Amino acid sequence: MSEIKTAKQRKDIDPKYKWALTDIYESDDKWEEDFSYLKKHSEDILAFKGKITASSKNLADALKLTDELSLIMEKLYVYAHMKKDEDNSESKYQAMDDRAMNLNVELSSKMAFIDPEILSCDKATIEKYISENSDLSPYDFFLEQLMRQKDHILDEKGEEILAMSHEMAATPKSVFSMLNNVDMSFGTIKNEDGEEVELTHGRYGDLMRSNDRSVRQNTFFQYYKEFEDNKNTIGATLAGSVKAGLFYTRVRNYNSALEAGLFGDNVPLDVYNNLISTIKDGIPAMEKYFNIKKEALGIDVMHMYDIYAPMEKKEAKDKIPFDKAKDILLNGLAPLGSEYASLLEAAFNDSWMDVYENKGKTTGAYCWGVYGTHPYVLLNYQDNLDSVFTIAHELGHAMHSHFSDTSLPYSKAQYTIFVAEVASTVNEVLLNYHLLKTTEDKDKKIAILHHFIEQFRTTLFRQTMFAEYEKLIHGDCEKGIPLTADHLTKTYYDLNKQYHPSIECDEQIGYEWSRIPHFYNAFYVYKYATGFSAAVAIARGILNGKGTDGYIKMLKSGGSDYPIELLKIAGVDMSTTKPIKECLNVFSELVSQLEELVK
Repeated sequence: MSEIKTAKQRKDIDPKYKWALTDIYESDDKWEEDFSYLKKHSEDILAFKGKITASSKNLADALKLTDELSLIMEKLYVYAHMKKDEDNSESKYQAMDDRAMNLNVELSSKMAFIDPEILSCDKATIEKYISENSDLSPYDFFLEQLMRQKDHILDEKGEEILAMSHEMAATPKSVFSMLNNVDMSFGTIKNEDGEEVELTHGRYGDLMRSNDRSVRQNTFFQYYKEFEDNKNTIGATLAGSVKAGLFYTRVRNYNSALEAGLFGDNVPLDVYNNLISTIKDGIPAMEKYFNIKKEALGIDVMHMYDIYAPMEKKEAKDKIPFDKAKDILLNGLAPLGSEYASLLEAAFNDSWMDVYENKGKTTGAYCWGVYGTHPYVLLNYQDNLDSVFTIAHELGHAMHSHFSDTSLPYSKAQYTIFVAEVASTVNEVLLNYHLLKTTEDKDKKIAILHHFIEQFRTTLFRQTMFAEYEKLIHGDCEKGIPLTADHLTKTYYDLNKQYHPSIECDEQIGYEWSRIPHFYNAFYVYKYATGFSAAVAIARGILNGKGTDGYIKMLKSGGSDYPIELLKIAGVDMSTTKPIKECLNVFSELVSQLEELVK
């Protein structure tokens, strides 16, 4: 009997492929020192209670102290959470993460008076303070945003209660995370080489891209069986998360959860709704792609387990070690200039990244960090082209963070997800065009073109489908419709069928909702689709010899303005449907190129 391939233990991963969290805290003891300091000095902010708007100096001093305390809190939480993400079974870091969250609730409660007190002051006085006191210049945009929220901020007591409720409201997400990352088990499965391998979240995507249809089919049904078996528990966690959102929506006097979700970015509801309607107009082009793929795969009926299948032969599928990925990325992202390239080198050479999957490690990939240190990237690298693109994606976030943090004060550096997804996707689009230009082998070119088209499918179309699903289930909750597991499953299945009218939608796909962690951050996923549309426009401009300066300027602008205004710096207006329609045109062009290649 052959040996089963399982994920490595954390201790068995080569240190050169682990991130250096010591750049945040050189030891857990240093973390404890900051924890004790913040526990003691969080009381300092209360000295401003009742007099924060008595003068421009009071306002400036209070906001400065808020930043100082918040930055320490951010360091504590990010460090503890990323240490937990290394291995979610480590009880020490589970406890540190929990302590950090509790302290954050305490700090937020003590700061709860700040926003209501500022809002009790009239706008003219706040504007006068800003004009007469240069110490308030780092906070001018924050104060503008705050005054916008006047109708949605409660009194001091109300804000204090809401601050204390956040930990409780995060419970559904925490339960789902522990179930999904630690407790659920998917067994073992044979890969296309006949090896018995452990089925994990990280391997699922790789196995679904197998050239062997039986491997894809077996993986699909086995993977979703575990989610089906846990549907009621996961249904309760998602319903709880949606209900928590509805609670905050009503308490803060928004008309809907969707309005609440878009308000912070100052994004009109039309942007969300127009995205859905415009993308649905592009479904015929997607159907053309599926028909081309079906013929290339030589199958009569395409199932949901076939849509990720590769279009290249197995022998044309390159293994790409992590070190080779570095060279590919440096070449592919060269159009972004020398400053950008030097930062990429640092990311690879200075332990910014945690590369390989290990037992208990959080699945997927992300970029995170703390103002004042370099960004960090979590990966679960699989030695394939998809993983190379994942690095490009996350390093886009990392470069954005670096440019923003080094160009702006803390109060303006933190950009929103709306623009963050542009920075990540520009890298992916540039990399795709680079590989298409430099690859001569027909089969490999088909593979790259197929990958590029898949980005449109999974980011533009799939994320829009997710966005519509969120709109539907939050709307149902607002109407009092119970979000049972069966309701969540049927709603998802029916919607999936609308987006894949010619595909045999196996009933198991109805459980896909239960494995999407982003649904616990309501109205987040639409930003992937809008970001992708903006990124395609920006990347094409860069490759045409214009737009690089405007794009880098946008990255350095961090969170100093509303996202739609920031994107205008890079030459894209997302308040219109033009970028989405142009993106769909590019998609149609790529599908036609694929059709020519596979003839």
